[in-house]
Amino acid sequence: MATRPDKDNKMRSLLLATTAIAAFAMPTFAQEEPRPVDEAVATSKDSGTVDRANPEMAAVITKLMELGAKPVNTLSVEEARSQPTPADAAMAVAEEKTGKPPEPEAVARTEDVKVSGAAGELDARVYWPEGTEEGGEALPVIVYFHGGGWVIADLDVYDASPRALTNQAKAVVVSVHYRQGPEDKFPAAHDDAIAAYSYVVENAGQWNGDAERIAVAGESAGGNLALNVAIAARDQQLTTPDAILAVYPVAGDDLETPSYIANQNAVPLGKADIEWFVGHYLNDMTETADPRIDLVGSADLADLPPVTIVSAEIDPLQSEGMMLADKLEGAGVEVAYQNWNGVTHEFFGMAAVVPEAKEAQDFAGAQLRTALGVQ
Repeated sequence: MATRPDKDNKMRSLLLATTAIAAFAMPTFAQEEPRPVDEAVATSKDSGTVDRANPEMAAVITKLMELGAKPVNTLSVEEARSQPTPADAAMAVAEEKTGKPPEPEAVARTEDVKVSGAAGELDARVYWPEGTEEGGEALPVIVYFHGGGWVIADLDVYDASPRALTNQAKAVVVSVHYRQGPEDKFPAAHDDAIAAYSYVVENAGQWNGDAERIAVAGESAGGNLALNVAIAARDQQLTTPDAILAVYPVAGDDLETPSYIANQNAVPLGKADIEWFVGHYLNDMTETADPRIDLVGSADLADLPPVTIVSAEIDPLQSEGMMLADKLEGAGVEVAYQNWNGVTHEFFGMAAVVPEAKEAQDFAGAQLRTALGVQ
């Protein structure tokens, strides 16, 4: 069943099966009406992100620009990997509010470990939920893949989301790094994700994890990896995850969707930035048609576990999330989809300063707890 609070009839007519939504609608968080696509296009020609964003999100985007961050499509890979991140901006906003450096969300403990990838060891970080002790009852497991377009970012940049998920789902979270382009081209990251998932399944017990209750999760490029892991588990007869969480996942190859048009110059992610990421990860642009990239086009999505999709209004990838929900539902997969207006790509880990991020984490956590049998 797909849960979609977005009431933009113009976009829905392009992307959603309206009759199915009317029949299966469920209660969701209250949100403002989204702007029509043509208004969004008009405001996005000079970015328009701050004007369109909710006040808390606008403060983060303003701070990001004050810190000197530039569109990644204008930078070298080395520069893109070293410049200030949206996570840095969120922490800076939090520090301004309190007058002291913010503390990360408390968890019981974390441990940096190594897991096996497709071509060697990978860095990973294990998180245990607050209130649990070593040697206690075995906990469900979530294998998490960070974002960054398969090119930038790491476990430290995406530290807030695994912390939230471990507490929300009362599960051990294993956040896994992977090989990135341009040093390691497609399908290196995808192969690493599958291999790392298999390793975690086989070794969950060493972290007090229960491999009989396991989910995959990811943000952006990591959301794409999470979906591909579940597809590989189905096709390769691996342990099937109980749930998939995909936060604004990369899921298609069409750069002219309504949200690409509306958010072509958005901050922190615009159309040219996505083209830059894809250009550095793929061997050539014909690979955008590969079913591992074009999930909404050529991928077989049947017989997957329940999927939760989180999307953001001010994000080129919003339409892909909606199209993905439709295709999954059409394939008979249980889907919970929810969009948050007034926020941008990367908002999910910003619960300390962006209220919508906490709502999205609550939504994702509730879905994961149900799928993993957590009371």
